Parts: sequence; structure tokens; C-alpha cells
Amino acid sequence: MYCLQAVIATESVLRELAGSIAEACIVPLGQHLWLLPMTDVLFDVVTVAGAPELDGFWKAPAGFDHLLTACSKTGPVTYIEADYMGGAGAQTAQVWDAGKVVLGPLHLAAREPSPMTGTPISQALRRLGATKSHHVDEFDAVGLGRHRDTEDWLPPTNPSRPDGQTT
Repeated sequence: MYCLQAVIATESVLRELAGSIAEACIVPLGQHLWLLPMTDVLFDVVTVAGAPELDGFWKAPAGFDHLLTACSKTGPVTYIEADYMGGAGAQTAQVWDAGKVVLGPLHLAAREPSPMTGTPISQALRRLGATKSHHVDEFDAVGLGRHRDTEDWLPPTNPSRPDGQTT
């Protein structure tokens, strides 16, 4: 099983987005990109009651697009979701830059063939400057296969871990 919901951008963009949100934790990927896992705790903290949801996503907090739009004025940012089991699954991605949506939302449904331009996540990563180089795709190149679940991206000492692990 592979399940990921996250924001990806450069470190400076994600630090601006995380700002004073104590529950936000960013971790490095490859190619100068960083990841902000959309954990259950972070989801609850940033959800804006009554705000519209982000079309096409199953775990994007209501109103989160306003934060992504604002921080994209500093640099491009993407929100991604992937859910796979036994090789079958779906993924969605959207990219904001300069305060507006510049890609997506792109969606790849279960059992749908990947487009020639790459999966939604790879296309979004490419928009952020990632290259596949000698890897299968940009997803692999930045190291998104390192963990199988969103919560696993949190450091063991993070108090937001659902398993309560602190060492």
C-alpha cells in the first residue's frame, strides 16, 4: 500500500507556508525540494470551516487553496495525493505559481494508463524543476518512494505522530 497527501516546494516556500503552524513539519526530498506531509493533525489545524474544498482531492483541507495561492507568490508549490494498493490506484496533483494555478488539477484514475507526459505527480514535480535523469520518473528521482504512508514522513520525535512515538 502507498498513500501520500502532501505539499511539495522548495524549502523557503514551505517554511513560509508552515509559518507559525506548530503542527507543520517539512522534510527534505531530492533535487532541492521539500515535503510538508498533510497529516490528520495538520489537516484539522488548517481547515477553514465553510470554505470550499479543493476540487478533485480527497484530503485537501477546505480553504487550503488560499494558503497555497499566497505562498506561491514566493515560488511554485504543488499539492499531491496518491493512493495505491497492489499496483492499482489513483493520484492527483495541482501546481500554483505567482499566485495562480498553473497546472491542474490533474487526475489519474485507477487502471487508467499514464499519459505520455507522465503521471500527474511527475508533471507537477517537473513544473517545480525536478528532472527524472536516470530514474524511472520525477517521482522516483526526488525520493517519494522512500515512505509508504503520509505519517511515515514525520520524524520519530514529532509530537504530531499518530503512534505517539517520540524517540
